[in-house]
Amino acid sequence: QVQLAESGGGLVQAGGSLRLSCAASGRTFSTLIMGWFRQAPGKEREFVATISWCGGSTYYLDSVKGRFTISRDNANNTVYLRMDSLKPEDTVIYYCAATRLRGPLRLRVSDMDYWGQGTQVTVSS
Repeated sequence: QVQLAESGGGLVQAGGSLRLSCAASGRTFSTLIMGWFRQAPGKEREFVATISWCGGSTYYLDSVKGRFTISRDNANNTVYLRMDSLKPEDTVIYYCAATRLRGPLRLRVSDMDYWGQGTQVTVSS
């Protein structure tokens, strides 16, 4: 069993930056593909980014490419999402997720095995 806990959300002005963190419990972290998803009120949860178990490969939602960066620290069981040039439309709840699948990195909500509680990001215009 893996437990995930996000942190780092908050209020930021448009054009600003935030870094989300997700701390994972369990000894299997380094074998998991990790990802970030997001969900706006009344909408389906959507994929944002994923990173391979070793951190060597990443995959992003088109609308965040060049603005968001996913990374991981396997020694500390943590995955990050650096978000730059934030826009008001990035205002949603962000969820950390993990899967035991070995690939590919283009994953769906249904592919993920573990979820965090979510962290709110609000971007003011």
